[in-house]
Amino acid sequence: MEYTEIDLNVSDETKSMLDQVRRYAMEVVRPAGIALDRLHDPADVIAGGSLLWDVVKGFRELGLHTMQIPRACGGVAYEHEPMAGILIAELLGYADAGLAISMGVSCLPFNMASLFPVPEMQQLARDFCEDREGRMIGCWAITEPDHGSDWSLGGADPKCGPSVKAVLKGDEYIVNGEKSSWVSNGSIATHAILHVSLDPSRGMQGQGLAIIPLDLPGISRGKPLDKMGQRPLNQGSLVFEDARIPRNYMVVPDPDFITATGGQGLATVNGGMAVVFAGLAKAAFDEAFRYSRERVQGGMPLSGHPTIRLKLMKMFSLVEAARANARRMALDNFANPFAPSVVHAVAAKCLSTETATHVASEAMQIFGGYGLAKEFVIEKMYRDARASMIEDGVNEALALKATEYW
Repeated sequence: MEYTEIDLNVSDETKSMLDQVRRYAMEVVRPAGIALDRLHDPADVIAGGSLLWDVVKGFRELGLHTMQIPRACGGVAYEHEPMAGILIAELLGYADAGLAISMGVSCLPFNMASLFPVPEMQQLARDFCEDREGRMIGCWAITEPDHGSDWSLGGADPKCGPSVKAVLKGDEYIVNGEKSSWVSNGSIATHAILHVSLDPSRGMQGQGLAIIPLDLPGISRGKPLDKMGQRPLNQGSLVFEDARIPRNYMVVPDPDFITATGGQGLATVNGGMAVVFAGLAKAAFDEAFRYSRERVQGGMPLSGHPTIRLKLMKMFSLVEAARANARRMALDNFANPFAPSVVHAVAAKCLSTETATHVASEAMQIFGGYGLAKEFVIEKMYRDARASMIEDGVNEALALKATEYW
């Protein structure tokens, strides 16, 4: 840190926790992310012995996977000041945005399971909290080959509904269809939050929601996705062929409930993205800031040239605006979990991801030709940032959907 941080009025306990997370982020997550990004075959990212598993284990050893699960299920939710979780997400995004997303998504089914007063779900959450090795990993199975941002728009047109369909037969749902290659952690997950069509006549508003183990008969996976950015974040498809899902795993069998609470999901996911990519934006700025002081051109460091100083100042202003906005939004939505502001969350996601992409691009310009070289992490940061403007709903579609919540 080469300039003053402001607005970090947190307790000594939180500062101590952040110091531990910072060491983990920069000593484990950042180097692992760089190494995993350089692997030619995405299957090698998830192979036994991969550095990915050091990241997973470190995340669990710090107990970060328990932070959104209540004490009744073995977690520590609401036992830390709200800013702690926000700053942890920002630190992980600073280290490696793709791995930050992977670690966050790995918790989702178990966080959700803890909310349902059903013995099987409560026990699932407890087992997850006790897992310090990374044996249990979650994914969010929503996107499909024919439906990406459609999920955000949530229309009732039966011509535009989920392709994965579940039909109730006795005490089981028979599930058929495919979740696309963009399912984060899809290639390694043991459990999933699964969105399915229960009433095709209602389009996207006819959904049900299940929390399932992925070792059930009839469930298979596609190969890991080979992509431009966030390569350490493994993604892969899930295929359902007459898969039998026990009825009690369909935790939300009422489509009206999902329609009524859809805003909470949008706010939660987009709020998390905003914080993570505000962290990446800062990381890209810091790389350019340091390089400008080290690289000599025209007989002086780059930072001595007025055009570079002006560019850095503009970048700094954008980064600080994105960070402040993401933190403000996240704090407010933490205080209002059942009525979060979708508009603020989506606006923050768009601002952070677009800022991260712009700042990383400007940082590459400061690096010049070296900005294109794998030797420097900035070209990876640019690729990671660019993916974020499409991730979890393209920014334009999300922004249009958010206007419905004004």
